[in-house]
Amino acid sequence: MTEFVDYEKFKAKKGLEGIIAGESAVSKVFPDINALVYRGYPVQDLAENCSFEEVAYLIWHGELPNKAQLKEFEAQEREYRPLSKDLIEVIKKFPKGAHPMDYIRTGVSFLGMEDKRIWETDTKTNLDKSMKVFAAAPTIVAAAYRHQKGLEIIAPKKELNYCENFFHMCFGKVPPKEVVKAFDVSMTLYAEHGFNASTFTGRVITSTMSDLYSAVTGAIGSLKGPLHGGANEQVMHVLQEVGEPEKAREWMLNAIKTKRKVMGFGHRVYKRGDSRVPTMKKYAAGLGKFKGEEKWQQISDILERTMIDEKNIHPNLDFPSGPAYYLMGFDIDMFTPIFVMSRITGWTAHIIEQANDNRIFRPLSDYTGKLERHVSPIEKR
Repeated sequence: MTEFVDYEKFKAKKGLEGIIAGESAVSKVFPDINALVYRGYPVQDLAENCSFEEVAYLIWHGELPNKAQLKEFEAQEREYRPLSKDLIEVIKKFPKGAHPMDYIRTGVSFLGMEDKRIWETDTKTNLDKSMKVFAAAPTIVAAAYRHQKGLEIIAPKKELNYCENFFHMCFGKVPPKEVVKAFDVSMTLYAEHGFNASTFTGRVITSTMSDLYSAVTGAIGSLKGPLHGGANEQVMHVLQEVGEPEKAREWMLNAIKTKRKVMGFGHRVYKRGDSRVPTMKKYAAGLGKFKGEEKWQQISDILERTMIDEKNIHPNLDFPSGPAYYLMGFDIDMFTPIFVMSRITGWTAHIIEQANDNRIFRPLSDYTGKLERHVSPIEKR
């Protein structure tokens, strides 16, 4: 006799809010104290004291690298930067009006088609695939950016570090160290954040025993949405809409009054403020001073203060990141692909973790459709 199971007692909140859907040793958010750690290290310490390459190594391997390990890691990453001639030709055929997130999604999918180890999911092979995506993603994003603007694609340079090389491939030059450091910090802060929507997407795909490239491609699709990664783009659109610091308070009061969704504020996990914001805000403000363009920070400060005073809702990482990327010279629709370049580290760490201790995700739904009914003869309809 089949045992009756009362599924109602397992019913989750909409959006799986508060539900623990698995185990992970990669990162942890402590909402009560507004802290985020990667493998035990506070993210703000990593952002200030480590390069993004060191953080990527930590996320994949569990420990920060020594000098020899970092040198080997950097050498492998630099070897994997170039794209095949076939992929370059595909990028040149991309519609110029498409969103750059579609470029990186298709580029990663093409990388998967080129890899003959598609069904090999052991940790060693998956780490090598992760490095391939990690190293090639900036090349794809930069090549698509140049193609979109009708410019010649610039090849990567091995003598440059990860962040410097991305600027070189986009603009043909490396900016001052202040700009590169701010970019490096943003990459560390965006690298990993638990079971967020895109990471969970990647883990669900992996749980079917699909391949790493498919999981990353699916995660990119999830990140594209304005309620997730695309929020940093919307933040800059808001700042441009406000236009001047003198208009910021009234703009926010009106947005609150009309119940407008203001991107860059609030978070499903943090309730008293995103622990990554102070660090990114510091570097965004520094960029404004360095570039002599402090208007965006002034507008941001007023919007933030008004939202906190009126609704006690704090900004998340997207709020200072949007204007920071804008000051670095990137087009607004490039912000989320940059997020992808960073989050590949966290996604692939979770993909490897899922593959090593797998059980397919198969939740139930609460049916709200019509009750059972039957088809009547056609003459009676």
